[in-house]
Amino acid sequence: MDTSLDNLTSFQKIRVRYAECFKDKRFVKSFVWGFALILVSLVINYFASLYAADRASSSVTDIVLSNIPVFDVDALFIWGPLVFWAILAVIGFSQPKQIPFLAKNIALFVAIRAVFITLTHIGPYPDQIPMDVFGENWIQHITDNANFFIFSSGSDLFFSAHTGLPFLMALAFWKNKAVRLFCIAASAFFGVVVLLGHLHYSIDVASAFFITYAIYHIAEWAFSKDKQRFSEL
Repeated sequence: MDTSLDNLTSFQKIRVRYAECFKDKRFVKSFVWGFALILVSLVINYFASLYAADRASSSVTDIVLSNIPVFDVDALFIWGPLVFWAILAVIGFSQPKQIPFLAKNIALFVAIRAVFITLTHIGPYPDQIPMDVFGENWIQHITDNANFFIFSSGSDLFFSAHTGLPFLMALAFWKNKAVRLFCIAASAFFGVVVLLGHLHYSIDVASAFFITYAIYHIAEWAFSKDKQRFSEL
């Protein structure tokens, strides 16, 4: 911990951290690569989701969805992640050293998930809730472009990003108990939400924890220098 920052305001501390980090060319390169990889992964995800939607077959029965009624959780499904990521953005951007590792984790997650959703083409559960939280004029636009905004075209089911991404952040912030518990709670909450809305099959939610755990450890190995910088905080 840098004691020279003790007498500064929170905003001043953040400015000093950014100034110091952006003097390091290696950090700048890693920072830029992190966000470039996110953009590339989103493009991959977009086309993978289109492919999955085009090839979607019939739905299947599910031990959870077949035994619970569908609930109107569209607001939680859309606004919940937006609130979650707004909070995580404040936490993440407050410490610039942790940004490259977090960005590359997210990019790797999205890219690997894109591969998974192209492998099996099960159709959405038949009575899943419609996404109408924005009204009729907005929802068609959101649905058509959902691959970029909420990682969901309706047919890109396996595995659940709503569940996996918050859990990925929990693994990244594991040493920070408050953030870790917040992310785990968000992951569990969104897992329940997508099941109540019949928006994901139960295997999509359950598998997300295991696959995400593997993705995180791949990221630790692939981005070891960024991980080391992250661990210095």
